[in-house]
Amino acid sequence: MIKQMTIKNLTVFPQADLTFSTGLNVIIGENGCGKSHLLKSAYSVMAASFEEGRKPTSSAPSKSVLQKAYAEKLFNVLRPEALGRLARRKLGRERCEMTLAFEDKKLNVSFGFATASKSEVQVAKLAKAWQPKAPVFLPTRELLTLYPGFVSIYDNHYLEFDETYRDACLLLGAPALKGPREKKAATLLKPLEEAMGGKVILDNNGRFYLSLPGQGKMEMTLVAEGLRKLAMLARLIGTGSLLDKGYLFWDEPETNLNPKLIRLIARVIMQLCKDGIQIFIATHSLFLLRELEVLASEKGYSKVPQRYFALARGDNGVHVEQGDSVEDLQTLVVLDEELEQSERYLTAGE
Repeated sequence: MIKQMTIKNLTVFPQADLTFSTGLNVIIGENGCGKSHLLKSAYSVMAASFEEGRKPTSSAPSKSVLQKAYAEKLFNVLRPEALGRLARRKLGRERCEMTLAFEDKKLNVSFGFATASKSEVQVAKLAKAWQPKAPVFLPTRELLTLYPGFVSIYDNHYLEFDETYRDACLLLGAPALKGPREKKAATLLKPLEEAMGGKVILDNNGRFYLSLPGQGKMEMTLVAEGLRKLAMLARLIGTGSLLDKGYLFWDEPETNLNPKLIRLIARVIMQLCKDGIQIFIATHSLFLLRELEVLASEKGYSKVPQRYFALARGDNGVHVEQGDSVEDLQTLVVLDEELEQSERYLTAGE
């Protein structure tokens, strides 16, 4: 589990020290406040370590290997023109620094790079072990309709998609679970499959379908986009990518979902946390925020650890406020805008 992330001069952030919960972590802010940057930066560091560690030729982590791996992953995930573009330039030449601290101290890492850097970082604290499990990053759009041949095309051509799309497609294509773990996944899958009206299947031609009882299979392109996002989540649970210990980074899970499906997504998120998945979501949906609060008050989820982060623009960049509940946050633009809209609605026509 990630315990803390400290950043200095990363994109819009002059300084931030984020303390995470072992369960649910919610980053709230307007568009352009850097929500995705926080998720993608943490994900990049973890994914780079996992990918290097699973190579047949890998031994113990070394500075030379990780410096290259971190730089490449940050570049491919955040897609700047050069790595140094991720460092703030407010006062001229600046240096970006990042530290991730984990419950397993062998995974702790610290590194930095300057605005002049094109493709390298300097590791200040070297991790002593590789990340043991692949983190999952879900972008705002669904991927099942993109999946056929996507990884092969991505690897052989330049596409205007960041590397989280490729990584997620690799996990979506993993074989479905069999045996005891399949039964455990079935419990999580049940509400998702009820909402979709069927099961997600991957055929031999590399295409996803929704298998409908008594009706055969339906092409994913004919399934509503909101349901396709549920299908994507169901597939990752069914392959074991989101089962047992692990990490999920999800950028605006509420996108293209109606309120009924947002409620379901919120419940699945809480259940995954309860089952040991550490989750990081970025949102500006007050509906999702409130639904998570409602669920946290239920007996079944009251013990799920939670942490909330509000991003607010200031004269010197974006600053982070944090607390164990929404009530701990003083600056919450999403809530302010909702209250102002309610007041305008009540006074309309007077």
